[in-house]
Amino acid sequence: MTQIITSLDTIADRYDALFCDVWGVLHNGRAAYPAACAALQRFRQSGKHVILITNVPKPRDTIPAQLDRAGVPRDAWDAVVTSGDATRVELVKRAPGPMLRIGPREYDRQLWEGLNLAEAPLSEARFIGISGLNRDDETPADYAELLRDAKARDLDMICANPDIVVRYDDRLIWCAGAIAQDYEKLGGRVIMAGKPHAPIYELAHREVALVAGKTIDPARILCIGDGVVTDVVGANAQGLDCLFVAAGIHGETLWTTSGALDPAKVDAALAAEDARATYTMATLG
Repeated sequence: MTQIITSLDTIADRYDALFCDVWGVLHNGRAAYPAACAALQRFRQSGKHVILITNVPKPRDTIPAQLDRAGVPRDAWDAVVTSGDATRVELVKRAPGPMLRIGPREYDRQLWEGLNLAEAPLSEARFIGISGLNRDDETPADYAELLRDAKARDLDMICANPDIVVRYDDRLIWCAGAIAQDYEKLGGRVIMAGKPHAPIYELAHREVALVAGKTIDPARILCIGDGVVTDVVGANAQGLDCLFVAAGIHGETLWTTSGALDPAKVDAALAAEDARATYTMATLG
């Protein structure tokens, strides 16, 4: 069974660095969670390091301003690594394409910039690049026919965000990972670099070594996140300890009727994905 804790401070002396998720842990897409930010500030004030590791399909240079707008203080973190950065490495291998691009045009435009990638309709594309659904009001079902046609043409899919859903304020929005999941079910080939896959963790290890001025022993690194199939499974695959933030995308589904965290529900949610969390908190604090 996972160990339920109520404060990051109770385990902080066991670690020298954190690989911390962003959406659902530090903010809800609009506003920061003050207790979570304060916990990271205390960790860094003790001379330790925080790398934010996010599946957002954008280069990391765009993230600090977003964090500022949400109210996440700059002294709560040292560096950011993104699925967008890791994905651009995969995309450049396939230039000039052409590719069928799926995702919101303005929101993720930085992901594709400067890669010399041409766009084309499905009938002419050599692969699919997806960063999200085209509109927030769409669902994976809206892409079923396109995916069947893509599988018939044996196209690879490069998915810039493995997340299935993300919490935005008080609602959940479908992410690119949901489309990639459906494509894999059809037998399609999907390439992903974000959590839970290795490339984004390789970036995080490089960043924390740069910040710390030395290599950090993996046994002294703690991953924090609210996604079982991304954050927890990813940490497990890397052999890193993990703190599962149960409220995140799960909301109150893992709570008791009295409003407390339910250890049995938490363990069931983890076991359903064959995942293991070293610790669990309702919310980071």
